[in-house]
Amino acid sequence: MRKAGFPPVVSPDTRLLLLGSLPGEASLAAGRYYAHPRNQFWQLVGAVIGRDLVALDYELRLQALLNAGIGLWDTVQSAHREGSLDSAIREESHNSLHDLCAQLPALRAIGFNGAKSARIGSKLLAGSPYMLVSLPSSSPAYAAMNLAGKQARWMELGQFLK
Repeated sequence: MRKAGFPPVVSPDTRLLLLGSLPGEASLAAGRYYAHPRNQFWQLVGAVIGRDLVALDYELRLQALLNAGIGLWDTVQSAHREGSLDSAIREESHNSLHDLCAQLPALRAIGFNGAKSARIGSKLLAGSPYMLVSLPSSSPAYAAMNLAGKQARWMELGQFLK
């Protein structure tokens, strides 16, 4: 079955764009980024901006990110995929990352949430003026690093928000 992602969540003040690969089943069903209750995204990015995003309603989470200068999107526009694993993504089409970035005058860096996003996004944005940052995946399927290890790496994003 072909699955498609969501529109970007950005503002003209976006300084840091966080890119996943393609929303998982729980996110697609809810129509929300990072909806799986075990996904650590909201904890990790909340630590970066110093806010407890998990405690907020979804719309308030998005507003808190925008207020902090953070935008969200994905590298994959649509793909065939059974389940939620990035390794199952097939026949993908990619989002127009260059077009979006050109609309963000304050953009300084792009963070890739996981290896699949980084592989795709690094190729699509090769030669761009932005700092490209590969991050450990917030997905519960990525268990090679504990939350503290992931958080240490994600905290490096704070430098792009100052």
